[in-house]
Amino acid sequence: MRDLGAGFGYLIKGQRWVGRHGRWFGFGLLPGLISLVLYAAALVGLGYGADDLVDWATPFADDWSSPWLGLLRTTLTVLVFGLGLFLAVITFTAVTLLIGQPFYESLSEQVDRTEGGEVPESGLPLWRELWISARDSVRILVRVGLYSVLLFALGFVPVLGQTVVPVLGFCVTGYFLTEELTAVALQRRGMALKNRLALLRGRRLLTLGFGVPLGLAFLIPFVAVFLMPGAVAGATLLARDLVGPENEDDDEDPAPAAYTLDKD
Repeated sequence: MRDLGAGFGYLIKGQRWVGRHGRWFGFGLLPGLISLVLYAAALVGLGYGADDLVDWATPFADDWSSPWLGLLRTTLTVLVFGLGLFLAVITFTAVTLLIGQPFYESLSEQVDRTEGGEVPESGLPLWRELWISARDSVRILVRVGLYSVLLFALGFVPVLGQTVVPVLGFCVTGYFLTEELTAVALQRRGMALKNRLALLRGRRLLTLGFGVPLGLAFLIPFVAVFLMPGAVAGATLLARDLVGPENEDDDEDPAPAAYTLDKD
């Protein structure tokens, strides 16, 4: 359980870091503001269109008597919007990181620089970094999509769907948020997606302690934008410790090898 607190501690440390480096905080806000406008427009559209979508998808219920017709479609409308919100929380980080790749790379490098020690660089051109980032984001989103479908289906199970499923949803959200954020620092260290996932699986509670509170905070409008710079900084601090010298000795598939695969 100590890892849960440690993970949350990295989130706080990241926010403190950008608080002490105000210029980098402002620098890191720009990609989030762009993403916020895009996602706000998408969610407003979903809010207006969710009921029409549900009506179109349930023609078999047109002849149902009251209150069953209203109950079914209202429940499905809420679930559709909830699924959209869940996907927005999950994908917001990936899209923002993709938009802000140069911004967050610079921020992450600055965190490494101020914390001392080696400052890894990918050595790849920007277009290659963007390609790897986009490719890995798609792979993550496929995984998230599968979990989303499963959790959406389980949401119809009485009691379970209203208690356990939301908790599992936030755990999934937190895990993949941590992966997406630590990817900025770990890619610079030459670590491919499969190695990053294996690294985080080895410290699940640490990963959830960082990502779950962040996922909950991201549900509050505008909060995600202001937390993103600190989240990237905190994820860099987390990555530094995960791949520290004491962990590198035990790594069966070291980062340089994974990096070579990505460069091919």
